Amino acid sequence: MTNTLTKSVVAERDPMTVALVLVVGSIMATLDQTIVNVAIHRLSIDFDAPLATIQWVATGYALALGAVVPASAWAIGRFGAKRLYLFAVVFFALGSLLAGLAWDIGSLIAFRVLQGVGGGLLMPVGMTILLRAAAATPERLGRLMSTLGLAILVGPLAGPVLGGYLIDEVSWRWMFFVNVPVAALVVLLAVRVFPADVPEPRKPLDLIGLALMSPGLALLIYGVTAAGERGGFGSPAVLGPLLIGAALVAAFGYRGFTAANPLLDLRVLRNRSVAAAAAVLALFAAGYFGSMLLLPLYFQVVRGESAMVAGALGIPFALASGCAMQVAGRIIDRVPPGRYLPVSIGVGLLGFLLFRAQLDADASYWGLCAAMVLMGAGGGGTMMPAITVATRSLAPEQQASGTTTVNMVNTTALAIGTAVTSVVLTALLPVDGGLQALHHMGAEAHASLAPALARAFQDSYLVAPALMALALIPALLLPRRKG
Repeated sequence: MTNTLTKSVVAERDPMTVALVLVVGSIMATLDQTIVNVAIHRLSIDFDAPLATIQWVATGYALALGAVVPASAWAIGRFGAKRLYLFAVVFFALGSLLAGLAWDIGSLIAFRVLQGVGGGLLMPVGMTILLRAAAATPERLGRLMSTLGLAILVGPLAGPVLGGYLIDEVSWRWMFFVNVPVAALVVLLAVRVFPADVPEPRKPLDLIGLALMSPGLALLIYGVTAAGERGGFGSPAVLGPLLIGAALVAAFGYRGFTAANPLLDLRVLRNRSVAAAAAVLALFAAGYFGSMLLLPLYFQVVRGESAMVAGALGIPFALASGCAMQVAGRIIDRVPPGRYLPVSIGVGLLGFLLFRAQLDADASYWGLCAAMVLMGAGGGGTMMPAITVATRSLAPEQQASGTTTVNMVNTTALAIGTAVTSVVLTALLPVDGGLQALHHMGAEAHASLAPALARAFQDSYLVAPALMALALIPALLLPRRKG
């Protein structure tokens, strides 16, 4: 009787109200990610650290996201989605506070990892809450997902400008402190708005799976980064972590398909639509999010702009992404994904190629911004629709595992894409010592290097369109007819 009553309360809760509260929570996380991208150059100066080290401020956070996401399905069943979401928000705020108090680059990376533990739970738990709230109206899921995607509009729009102002005029520490009042607001709203948790059968925590996935991913990313520092993959210090990491991740994947109660039930990937959409996400997100490291760095390192100006110049990219996301959420409810997603990927691919073609030491900002509109439109038009396709065909009992799988794919791709892009740029920078050496260079010497620096960024921008082109393959395998 109690279980039936609880389900009735969940069904009666307006899913749009739930979605809007989740948007506020997601804005907090996306603000943080976009601010950090703008801050990479400043952090490298203040801590006198190379790009290979500084990028771990972003990569360490993304790795923590990927490490905690697989456990979220178990944690939802053990603690309840609402309580787990509230915990994630509070833990994220605590990590933000500590990151703002960091005293060296090592402590900053460590606190970013703590922050990522909270951030990694926000999206999969929030999506589970939204899917349950929308259970009575599945035909609205695309619209609700696009509403959730508002965070990806507001965060990247406000984050770089706000972060640039804080970095230039106040202190980089405030780009973390700003999360604390937002977290307090989210907790107050979620307590009042989210439906009560539904009792669920508890599953045992797959400790073996947890021990395989988290170290496996960390070793893979470390191996990729070490390859960039050592100039190749032949060193045992590179090959060892790469091979061990790959073996651990492969073992985790095998366990996800065969174990009775795996940490992450990968059997949902036997559904062709789920598997193809997940492949689209993996390839597209790795290129798309990995490239976000390059944009503010190009404006600061090659063009000499301040952090705030570099952030403001990224507004066309973020605005196009958010607007496309709102339109795409409605289109994907009506148009077969096999017809729609190849087009949206193609738009993003075209934008990146046009952007790269213009990227020299004195490229027109108008031309770059026009290309950024296509880049952002392609990204916004692809990410949330792919997530929608991957989740809407899941049975209720598969939702926690399905949303967790999709989010793990996304966060893992983000971490790998950021690390690979950092390695490529570091290898191509035309100065011994990389980004760190540029900080100690005189203005005249730096200016004389501008054309060569621009070429390094131009070549680094090949990574994103290459991965997006590969994403077209699984996109073409998605259903081309409704039903």
